[in-house]
Amino acid sequence: MFDADEAADASLLNDIADWCDRFTPLVALDAPHGLFLDITGCAHLFGGEAALMQMLCGALRRQGFAVSAAIAATSVCARTLRNHLHGRIVGEGGEAAAVQPLPVFALGADQSITRGLRRAGLNTIGDVAARARHEIAARFGAGFTILLEQALGEGDAPISPRKPLPDYIVEKRFAEPVATEGVISATLSRLAQMLVTAMDRQGKGARRLEASFFRTDGTLRAIMVDTGQPATRSEVIDRLFRERLEALNDPLDPGFGFDLIRLSASRTEIVVPQQRDLDANVHDNDELADLVDRIAARIGGRRVVVHLPQDSHIPERAVMAAPAQHYLAAALQASWPARVASEPPLRPLRLFERPEPIRVPFATVPDGPPHHFTWRRATHAVVRVEGPERIAMEWWKQDGEVLTRDYFRVEDESGLRFWIYRDGLYGSELVNEDGKPAPANWFVHGLFA
Repeated sequence: MFDADEAADASLLNDIADWCDRFTPLVALDAPHGLFLDITGCAHLFGGEAALMQMLCGALRRQGFAVSAAIAATSVCARTLRNHLHGRIVGEGGEAAAVQPLPVFALGADQSITRGLRRAGLNTIGDVAARARHEIAARFGAGFTILLEQALGEGDAPISPRKPLPDYIVEKRFAEPVATEGVISATLSRLAQMLVTAMDRQGKGARRLEASFFRTDGTLRAIMVDTGQPATRSEVIDRLFRERLEALNDPLDPGFGFDLIRLSASRTEIVVPQQRDLDANVHDNDELADLVDRIAARIGGRRVVVHLPQDSHIPERAVMAAPAQHYLAAALQASWPARVASEPPLRPLRLFERPEPIRVPFATVPDGPPHHFTWRRATHAVVRVEGPERIAMEWWKQDGEVLTRDYFRVEDESGLRFWIYRDGLYGSELVNEDGKPAPANWFVHGLFA
């Protein structure tokens, strides 16, 4: 005997659900030990409902699982049959006749309800169904009444799939498992062409694509790529997946081979036609978007960012870093604060994410810039100064912090230019415990070119 491990059981059930995606994309969990598969429109691909059930259960038994399955028009009826009978297939309209001979515990209701039914002499589902619904609801609650009606086929509730259904799906099944890289790449290319053809009929392009590789041993490997613009060409999709596969830290291991490869578009957009023959800017934007997609496929979309202006006078909040694939168009059209061409920039080219402290001699004039400062173990002698520029913080967001900063643009003797500031106003608040003036806190916030 072993202690139950609910976390491991849930993880295993999720793995089995991933494996069941090869039969239908609509797979839902029926915790703690069951699954719902909506096979509407899928059974004919496997030779019918009976052949599909036999194939699924046989494959799971070969992997060492004990399996019980049933097919019915409603999910609750199928679960009720599965709990007591294996391999039963009930057509639409035959749910009541199929479940009435079964004992009441097959409904899967709470144990207290099952005991109450037996004490009342209702041992089968047929006995319960023969009673008036208002009597059952008054004694055992409306929830059990709804469960009973769904088991009898008088009502139904849709299942909640683990994954949202993609907009478009194309797949290739193999009679013999494939393991060579050439066959896998050629299959992806053909699937990309099929997917583009299907989307082109409705004038759509893919923004998110997922390639799923089903191994013969039940392992599922999924690879996802995003695009900055709707993808409408198969060669673009093929190139992105090739970049993604080459950049994987964990190579795509076929094991004993893949028996199914699926390509799906989980997010699509309507393609807006543009004039591309006379407008050179359109071609430039397309090349930039393609470059961003290729880099994102290799290192991840969150690592390729663009900067957008924000309406804030706080330096570190005036710019927002956003994923380039989703905000490239906004970045190209963003309007940044204008400056006079003959004047030097007021803000540094490189702004630190967090200001870094510097050490300033106490002999510095209290309300002026320092003559020397030490930053990253190097001492800099200031030869030129511009400022101060006073920036007040957002007082309504402060929690006892200093509310002002005095910024200076300084240049050292070697020509390096820094953007430094003094934290807080110089005044009576900057004193030690003995009443003497205390040194101010200085920081470097950025570097000029």
